[in-house]
Amino acid sequence: MCGFKIFIMSLKVIFTWWNRQTFGTFLKTLIYGIYVGSDEFGNKYYKSKKGDRWVVYSGNVEATKITSDWFLWMHHTIDKIPNKNDLEKYSWEKKHIENKTGTKESYKPVKIKKNVIKKYDTWK
Repeated sequence: MCGFKIFIMSLKVIFTWWNRQTFGTFLKTLIYGIYVGSDEFGNKYYKSKKGDRWVVYSGNVEATKITSDWFLWMHHTIDKIPNKNDLEKYSWEKKHIENKTGTKESYKPVKIKKNVIKKYDTWK
């Protein structure tokens, strides 16, 4: 039964590339990947001996799920691997959330119509 589950999982990875990673990324991670760490969203970060860096997303593949610290590491801006203890830097910082555009949770500003007095006359 366990072998069947592994077979089904491997088919899921091969044919549903939008679910976490492509088959090529799976092979690259398996052969060359050195696990570096993960973030609070469950994304796993890897690097190779050549200096390549990549992420395997948890759940849907969404680039905005990467926090700012890991973004800097992924783009070779910093070499220090982000630590979970260093995440809370300032009291005014908000927690990172992914981009919700196109979903039910997207930001929709409230339109307030008031009597607005214009400082100019519109062209007729």
